[in-house]
Amino acid sequence: MTRWQLQEAKARLSELVKSSQREGPQEITVRGEPAVVVVSKADYDRLRRRRPSFIDFLRRSPLVGLKLEVERDRTPARNVRL
Repeated sequence: MTRWQLQEAKARLSELVKSSQREGPQEITVRGEPAVVVVSKADYDRLRRRRPSFIDFLRRSPLVGLKLEVERDRTPARNVRL
């Protein structure tokens, strides 16, 4: 990720925007500390996209309705000194 000082980012805003579209996120620092990240609209939309819940994911699984036979290990647990 490319870093820009705030003064440089203000002076070269057009280049900063084009870089975020071409190369990906651009970091802007204030007094040497990371402050913000500029991302393209496409990247922002992808990050904000609603993702299905875990339950919806499981409901859409091709394994829905499949009968699984799971055998449990019946060996006793080991003794642990506390």
